[in-house]
Amino acid sequence: MNTAFPLPEPIGTDYEYILASRHDRIVMVAGQIAKTAHNQLHAVGRCGEDVDLPTAQKSAEIAAAQALAWLTRQQAPGERIERIMRMTAYVAVGDSGAEVDISAIADAASRVFISALGERGRHPRSVIGVSRLPRNAPVLLEVTGAIGSSSSE
Repeated sequence: MNTAFPLPEPIGTDYEYILASRHDRIVMVAGQIAKTAHNQLHAVGRCGEDVDLPTAQKSAEIAAAQALAWLTRQQAPGERIERIMRMTAYVAVGDSGAEVDISAIADAASRVFISALGERGRHPRSVIGVSRLPRNAPVLLEVTGAIGSSSSE
């Protein structure tokens, strides 16, 4: 991980699920929303209605940093994040018919992974517009990563 990239403390949940699950080298991270503190979100609402593009992009960045924090939490000593295997970005969009560039919102999250991990952060992804997300978040990210020895290339 790029040492110049600051990781937040991973913020937990009050609900009945775990935030990350590891099997062998693969880690699945639960859907991440832009939490800034316990039970506090960076923004709420639907993109194109309540949330403008820069605010949605910032939410995507925060959610991506949280996903990295949870991936890092799954590492054992001497391990690193080898690769972001996949990201799915869900973007809450309104019914108003306002055009929302959901790919530009997902790009903000993708840039976080690339900034933190370099080429290992580049990933395939899907971007999906939905009518509502948990806690009225504008963006939710699902991330899968691979973890391995820090000496592997």
